[in-house]
Order: sequence, then structure tokens, then C-alpha cells
Amino acid sequence: MATPVLKSRQRGLSIVGVIFFGGIIVILLLVAAQLVPAITEYIAIERAVQKIKGEATTVPEIRAAFDRHAVIDDIKSINSKDLDITKDNDRVVISYAYSYQMQLLDNVRLVIDFSGTTRDRPGKQVQ
Repeated sequence: MATPVLKSRQRGLSIVGVIFFGGIIVILLLVAAQLVPAITEYIAIERAVQKIKGEATTVPEIRAAFDRHAVIDDIKSINSKDLDITKDNDRVVISYAYSYQMQLLDNVRLVIDFSGTTRDRPGKQVQ
């Protein structure tokens, strides 16, 4: 004969807990899925700027090269006019910054600020 299991010894989530945590996980996955295009575009911009750093030396050449990369990689958040191009110790430094807005609900948005530069960071070895 089987012994009855005491209710105080039972563990686990109730159905309400499972639904609650499942809903939170679904919401987080939906937000993450909407972030993927923003992150892939940021990576494409970073790659384009790093490639241009070695290719072009004048401001018009840099802008034209970025426009070519923008067409190929489908970059729409920034264009070549948004690049900040300066010289630092005979090296061209390309910087950029932009915001990406994602509509979550009717009046709720998530704003992500992206920025990057080709300037050498402290501690990085220059060859």
C-alpha cells in the first residue's frame, strides 16, 4: 500500500507561478528579438568604420567609402555626414554616435545609445 505524500513535503511552482514566470520569459524574448537588428547594424557600422580607417585618408574619401559600405551592409541609422572625422597625431580618427529607439508599447520606448571611435584606447598596443 502506498503511503500518502504530505502536502508540506511537496515542492515546485503552482500553475499561477508557471504562467507568471512564463509570461516574463516571453516578454524578455520578444524584447531581445527586437534588439537583434539594432545590434547587428551597430556591428556592421563598427566593421565599416574599422575598414575605412585603413583605406581612406581624406575626408571626402572616408565619407564616400562609408556610403559604399552603408549600401552594401544596409546601414540606415547613420550616414556619412554623421561621422566625426578628425586628425590626432597624423592619424585619422573617425567617431560616431547615434540613438536607436524601439517601440515597446503604445507610449513606452526603449532607447539605446551607440557610439564608437577608431581612436586608440588606453592600454591598447599600437603597432
